[in-house]
Amino acid sequence: MTIDDEALAQVRKRVLAGGAERYHAANAAKGKLFARERVTLLVDEGSFVEDGLYANSLADGLPADGVITGTARIDGRDVCLMANDSTVKAGSWGARTVEKIIRIIERAYQYGVPMVYLVDSAGARITDQVDLFPGRRGAGKIFHTQVRASGSIPQVCALFGPSAAGGAYIPAFCDVVIMVEGNASMYLGSDRMVEMVTGEKTTLEAMGGARVHCAESGVGHFLCKTEPEALDTVRRYLSYLPSNWEGQPPAIEAEEPAGVDLGALVPASERQAFDMRRYVKGLVDAGSFFEIQALWARELTIGFARLNGEVIGVIGNNSMFKGGVLFVDSADKATRFIQLCDAFNVPLLFLSDVPGFMVGSAVEKQGIIRHGAKMITAVSEATVPKICVVVRKAYGAGLYAMSGPGFDPDATIALPTAKIAVMGAEAAVNAVYANKIAAIEEPDARAAFVAERRAEYERDIDIMRLASELVVDAVVEPADLRTEIVRRLAAARGKERGFSRRRHGVTPV
Repeated sequence: MTIDDEALAQVRKRVLAGGAERYHAANAAKGKLFARERVTLLVDEGSFVEDGLYANSLADGLPADGVITGTARIDGRDVCLMANDSTVKAGSWGARTVEKIIRIIERAYQYGVPMVYLVDSAGARITDQVDLFPGRRGAGKIFHTQVRASGSIPQVCALFGPSAAGGAYIPAFCDVVIMVEGNASMYLGSDRMVEMVTGEKTTLEAMGGARVHCAESGVGHFLCKTEPEALDTVRRYLSYLPSNWEGQPPAIEAEEPAGVDLGALVPASERQAFDMRRYVKGLVDAGSFFEIQALWARELTIGFARLNGEVIGVIGNNSMFKGGVLFVDSADKATRFIQLCDAFNVPLLFLSDVPGFMVGSAVEKQGIIRHGAKMITAVSEATVPKICVVVRKAYGAGLYAMSGPGFDPDATIALPTAKIAVMGAEAAVNAVYANKIAAIEEPDARAAFVAERRAEYERDIDIMRLASELVVDAVVEPADLRTEIVRRLAAARGKERGFSRRRHGVTPV
């Protein structure tokens, strides 16, 4: 059977239109764009080449089988992408949907280009489960292919609606997840299923909404107000990364940093907090800091930036939140970001103002040792250029987690007021002399004894002593820090990237 041009044009028009008009209207009422509009807004004009347009076109009401896949360019660079069409059976998956998704991820991996997922899907069609769920090219193959591509090519997900049940794992296997507040959600079981199985009464928003995942669970990385903002975030994220693991991050023309007095920003007193995000912005190229997971585990600040035009990854302790102490979530946040930067050849800058890891029964029950070990493992295994700057303090295992001298940084730099020790002076004096302090009854004598012991401790950990013992490689004034880092990163650019003779390590407990 052949088809004439007019008939083909009619089929094409029907497929490109997506689902019924009432579904388009319902989405528009929620502020949601049509999937094809999202693709058009994201990619360079005229660059999209679609695959599988006529998938399931002989079936009634299943244009393209509910998913758009193909190749395009974003800011002149090749990418592969998929976009669920929620006007077609709520963006649910059929057998051909799954096959199209698998094929486009395989193509991205084969071509060595980023893979972009524009997700808005109710998950698998239960009526089609035998066709799409259990087989060798079933839904599980999507995740297997994503895992294979992980660290080889950037994978970024923008979530505009639900990502339900097994479909929630598409975002989970991506490098970052961008969520539109009010519409995006991720959950393994619907609110009805949760009530049926556990008896808990909840809502999709309370259980798996965008703000929940970006601020509480850590599954989301960026919380956006609108769909165009989410698409802009996709573009900006990719602008910091190479197309694949063998490339280098794209450099641009250097910009002078924002006018921040770095020396005045850091208080002398450890008890006084300061915002590490401001410090970063005063150090890197103006307007280049791109913070990731800004709402979650805020005691640790992470993100991409540019230093003299070159991309770097920044990890800084932020004393504005929980004193900058490392908790379970902040350790996980750092671990994943370190692995991301190491995978895509992004040098790492650690800005340390860390009292150490949190202690106490609550965090021990949460597994602080296990999570801390994962962060320290990631620091150890990272072979990109690494620089540790002790901005104010690095105490206990916090020094190790922030790529201290024992973890092969390309340099450990200290500011003149920096302190490196097992613990702070106050805690150390109390730990060593608690009984003697308690035995001194006269308050002035007790205070004098404590002050004398503190002074002894401070002399023992004096930063110039540490420099003389080669613990730190340089003591640098704040005004000279940017130039020092730029020069050291340039010198380390061609370093050997090997780490260990093995297939892979074993994840810490």
